[in-house]
Amino acid sequence: MDPMEAIKQTYFQECDELLLAMEEGLIAMESGEADSETINAVFRAVHSIKGGGGAFGFEILVGFSHVFETAMDLVRSGKLDPTPDVVKVLLRAGDKLSDHVTAARNGGSDAVDDAEVKAELAKLTGEDPEDAGAPAPADFEGLAFAPVMIDIGDEEPAAPPCPIWHVRFAPHAGLYAKANEPYLLIRELGMLGPIEVTADLSKLPDLSALEPDQAYFAWNVALKDCPDRTKVEEVFEFVSGDCDLEITEEKVEAAAPAAFAISAPGLPSLDDDDEPAAAPVAEAQPEEKKAAAPAAAQAAPTTVDLIKQTIRVDLDKVDRLVNLVGELVITQAMLSQRILDSVQQGQTVSAGLGELEHLLRELQEAVMAIRTQPVKSVFQRMPRLVRETAAQTGKEVRLEIEGETTEVDKTVIERLGEPLTHMIRNAVDHGLETPAERVAAGKPAEGTVKLSAEHRGGRIIIEVADDGRGINRSKVREKAIERGLISPNANLSDEEIDNLIFLPGFSTAATVSNISGRGVGLDVVRRNIMDLGGRITIGSANGKGSKFSLTLPLTLAVLDGMIVAVGEQTFVLPLSHIIESLLPKSADVKAFGSNGMLLNVRGVYVPLVSVGRLLRVPGAKYDLANSVVILVESEGVGRMALAVDAIVGQRQVVIKSFESNIGHIDGIAAATILGDGRVALILDIDGLVAGCREGTGGRPTEYQQALGA
Repeated sequence: MDPMEAIKQTYFQECDELLLAMEEGLIAMESGEADSETINAVFRAVHSIKGGGGAFGFEILVGFSHVFETAMDLVRSGKLDPTPDVVKVLLRAGDKLSDHVTAARNGGSDAVDDAEVKAELAKLTGEDPEDAGAPAPADFEGLAFAPVMIDIGDEEPAAPPCPIWHVRFAPHAGLYAKANEPYLLIRELGMLGPIEVTADLSKLPDLSALEPDQAYFAWNVALKDCPDRTKVEEVFEFVSGDCDLEITEEKVEAAAPAAFAISAPGLPSLDDDDEPAAAPVAEAQPEEKKAAAPAAAQAAPTTVDLIKQTIRVDLDKVDRLVNLVGELVITQAMLSQRILDSVQQGQTVSAGLGELEHLLRELQEAVMAIRTQPVKSVFQRMPRLVRETAAQTGKEVRLEIEGETTEVDKTVIERLGEPLTHMIRNAVDHGLETPAERVAAGKPAEGTVKLSAEHRGGRIIIEVADDGRGINRSKVREKAIERGLISPNANLSDEEIDNLIFLPGFSTAATVSNISGRGVGLDVVRRNIMDLGGRITIGSANGKGSKFSLTLPLTLAVLDGMIVAVGEQTFVLPLSHIIESLLPKSADVKAFGSNGMLLNVRGVYVPLVSVGRLLRVPGAKYDLANSVVILVESEGVGRMALAVDAIVGQRQVVIKSFESNIGHIDGIAAATILGDGRVALILDIDGLVAGCREGTGGRPTEYQQALGA
């Protein structure tokens, strides 16, 4: 990849993080948490996006972010009160800034209509909407050879004679990485008294050798009419660890002149409304009071913050590491099997194998931790989606988010965006009533959509709930019959009617809009969730709302399982679903219906199913009373007893997906390789139980295909 293109990709990765930080801060401001740190965080995010965009020549992005930054600067300086109306404009500006970043990433092919938001920002800042935007980049021809002289300030010299403070200021690269600005620091010195500034460009290399993440400039500042050295030191207090700083005193008898201007041979002049555009020189901003010290300096990370640095790891490298650990686990399992086959060797090395297994588990957990991320990165995209959908539908909606720090595999995170987008839109568009309808029903005009995540039983549960009208089952049934999806005489339960909305082509919308009506949405949700080895269930109450629950695996690489034998085959049951195993008595097994069986488990009857009969496994036992029974529990469906021939043992297995070659199979989640080299299928407990409840009994033909029969 071209080096500049690689740097650009890094910039856009940082933009994604900065946009999330900005969104988080704006949402906090919307909820009334407009403290200085929150405001500074939003300002820094916008400012950093703007600075990087300028380095790559994204003029439209820079122009919009400049107007946004100006408004945030007024908020942080206390000149603009962050009222709900102001924050609403800032939220819209954040949405547009995200659009501009996307457009820049796509090469500028997507035009962003930001005129209305720009006008609202200009109204907040008092600027003319026609003039709102960042200044044009300066011409840098001859920059490497031209000494720069900067004079700032127009204050009167102090009456008594004062020393001249000579300040040598040489920033490190880390200073720029934290969004600090040398110009702001120099301007702060100018507020202490008249200054003369000379830019030292002696370390600036040729353009071909210039590294954009390094610092080459230094400044020599002569400060006059400031009697207190402490005030000079305070200017650099928050960046002292990120620069070389020397302050020397020169005794004088007369006050220094107070004439100030900015000049540089070969460079344009720099006044209060212009900004240097070449990195790493920082931008100049409109004058503000001394009390509003540079936010970048005020909010600079402490020593503790610097310790908690993060790194980016190429996902391919992480995947390679995960695969190696998986193969290591398989090798250990095969070694264990071979040694246990030999009693003599098993007695001499079994202790070492136990230690090896312990170390492998620790290694596996450490590696998997690299892949886990909080769902916050996905959840924080939803507030904007809710705002846009609410505006399009004319509804008032409040989004509540819980459990955003819940961690899950990165692959799951990346594939959650589309399903959640469809579900949130569905909740706002179909679930919630209009304000008038809600008031008439005795509800608040503002509807609520709740998005939550939690760990439960070795899996992650993500729920999207609303307090709207609930599913109109009669309308759903009518639409399904109209579209030929079910027979008019079909006898369906409430749960079965609810699940009709997942069928391809199904929609209850009266007209097609840019939100819904084409029958494409929830079927995509179910398909994507099933591809991840998860399930989706619905709960709905008329007039009270609906709740969609996604049950997903925490990882797609390794799981703890119970190995069971069924006829000539071996299966793996995920431990997270298993409650207990038992040997039932004949008296505890009862017939139910035409071919169903029930098992009495301490006074509670649960459905009893033979895995061998369900999947038509050759050589399986069909005598349920003489089988080993494993009691399992699934999300949204309940408990069931699965009868198998024998329990082989418990171990950690590596998940091998075969959906890309075979496709989805009801009741089968994936496959794994056992210690003896055989392939075993991992059972999908949720799908298996749901299939039994629905009377489908799995898909024996596809199961046989998976086994290669």
